[in-house]
Amino acid sequence: MNLYNSKTQTIEEFSLREPEVRLYVCGITPYDTTHVGHAFTYTAYDQLIRYLELKGVRVRYAQNVTDIDDDILKKAQETGEDWRELGNRWTDHYIDDMIALNVRPPDYFPHATDVIAEIIHSVEELINAGVAYVKNGSVYYEVSRYPEFGQLSHLPHSEMLPVANQRGNRPDDPNKRDPLDFVLWQAQAPGEPAWESPWGAGRPGWHIECSTMATQFLGKTVDIHGGGLDLCFPHHECELAQVKPVSGQDPYVRTWMHTAMVGYQGEKMSKSLGNLVMVDSLLATYSPDALRLYLGSHHYRQAWSYDEKDLNKFQELAHALSQAVRVESGKNASFSPTKSVNAFRESMENDLGTPGAVHALQDLAHGILEAGKGQRDVKEAQEMLRKYSLVFGLTLGSGTPDERVVKGWNAKKR
Repeated sequence: MNLYNSKTQTIEEFSLREPEVRLYVCGITPYDTTHVGHAFTYTAYDQLIRYLELKGVRVRYAQNVTDIDDDILKKAQETGEDWRELGNRWTDHYIDDMIALNVRPPDYFPHATDVIAEIIHSVEELINAGVAYVKNGSVYYEVSRYPEFGQLSHLPHSEMLPVANQRGNRPDDPNKRDPLDFVLWQAQAPGEPAWESPWGAGRPGWHIECSTMATQFLGKTVDIHGGGLDLCFPHHECELAQVKPVSGQDPYVRTWMHTAMVGYQGEKMSKSLGNLVMVDSLLATYSPDALRLYLGSHHYRQAWSYDEKDLNKFQELAHALSQAVRVESGKNASFSPTKSVNAFRESMENDLGTPGAVHALQDLAHGILEAGKGQRDVKEAQEMLRKYSLVFGLTLGSGTPDERVVKGWNAKKR
């Protein structure tokens, strides 16, 4: 299987290092979920996992919940709700959406607040490695101490600060030696939740949460690390900078994958712009299969814009697939699924080419429906259609998610 590696900016052969693949995907910050952009990202990695599992590869999958964060505290203050209750409520909402979309649950679903002790240990290691400093109860990563900073995102140094500032950096923090330095441990502000640490009461920075959880649950080397493209810098760049100086392991991540941004009405779909199209509202009108096929019809690295007219076409396709698996098989010459199956495999193995795979399912379904009219034997083709539809989490009209999906996700509710 070939996958695009954001770090090398090339499509590379992805080979197994062990009998299993270790996958980490950055999860939600639970205060307003789940929009189509979220769904695009998490179904993309679901398709990768399901295809690897179809090939007999075990996948150990970790996805985090950023349950302590500036945005959550701000939202809790606006609504008057307890920050933890707000986070748990929106996390449960996200889980319900993932169940509805038949997304395979992660094996590990840690909340950042579950690993405070481990995060403190990670920060101590970075101080001891000479790349972090303490100032007034906060701890910062000193970017100038890590010459490789920028190796993942390939951003010129002149562009780093403006991008970081757009994505949560506080350049005017008086404790920083350089505006680009980022916080590892943030001293407690009045009224904010805090945990005790060697530097005083405070809470973790965003970046250290993910690198700690990834290595805690998957080990020093992760085979595939994913997330949205907007996380490449600074979030994933900072993760890399936090792990390499202390792990003694190279690489931290073998393949970095990033899903493209989803737009709506000419702009990026985002909470800050308030132009979100929510999954639960779509599922009130469209079937989960239609939405999964629509999302899968876009390549994970290609930016696209949501358009309800396009979604209507995939409602029709979902109906055709469900009809095809129910056609009564005849006794005339059998209809071979080989051409469609080969096209499906080739597409998926070429950098997770889900659009081609969706097209292959469409061809197979239409072939079955035509063969059925001629009283041909379509049993093998129907079996292949059921098998490969599972890669997209399709229920083929039953509307019932996999048992492991329902049980696995529900076990993660709090």
